[in-house]
Amino acid sequence: MIANYHTHTPRCNHAVGTEEEYVLAAIQRGMHILGFADHSPCCGFPDGYYSGFRMKPDETPGYASAILDLRERYHSQIQLYPGVEMEYYPAYFRETLSMLRDSGVEYLILGQHFINNEIGEKYNGQPTDDEERLRQYCRQVMDGMNTGLFSYVAHPDVFNFTGDPAVYQKHFRELCREARSCGLPLEINLLGLGENRHYPNPLFWQVAAEEGCNAVLGCDAHKPEALLDVATADRAYAMAKQLGLTVVDTVPLKII
Repeated sequence: MIANYHTHTPRCNHAVGTEEEYVLAAIQRGMHILGFADHSPCCGFPDGYYSGFRMKPDETPGYASAILDLRERYHSQIQLYPGVEMEYYPAYFRETLSMLRDSGVEYLILGQHFINNEIGEKYNGQPTDDEERLRQYCRQVMDGMNTGLFSYVAHPDVFNFTGDPAVYQKHFRELCREARSCGLPLEINLLGLGENRHYPNPLFWQVAAEEGCNAVLGCDAHKPEALLDVATADRAYAMAKQLGLTVVDTVPLKII
């Protein structure tokens, strides 16, 4: 594993370690590329509401600056990029994108933790057999893909559907076909794999393989040591090989 584009910082309120500690861990692992993609701030939430798992807009310039400073210091050892893991929320997307560009953020990965515009919605990882919610999740991820601004889709199988497997496959097959059409890799999430979460979901990845999608490994690192976890990456490669799934080592970042 020579690149990881999914790295968090304490600004999301559930990660630990300094940016430099992550950089040093990536260098120790022998990575060539490290992208930071902490949970994106969001502009436009109504007064009195703000997610507890994402950085604030006023933290974003300092976030990007810290990574760019490290880029200069470690330029001979590793390539560093400041990005964010971002939901596609139609009501807030344009304003948030403008702020991210002004703050020095360079790339986006699509991590759809809630449907619609988040407020009043359940986390997509909560079990549900509601096909309409599944349909909306897939529709919203596809709409995000079609903005042309995301470099890949993080944990596309985060939606925890407990209903009919045939229904699951039907909707995710459409998502996988759209990902292939857009040329976007889908992330095998190593945090979920290492912690035995409901994702990576073998049923999803069977569909992705059948549809000819490319996969990329993402550490989803919330602590520096996660970048040193070779065993979980080996499990992901073995799963992909068994399914006949192509894993790409690097992703061409779409600079926003």
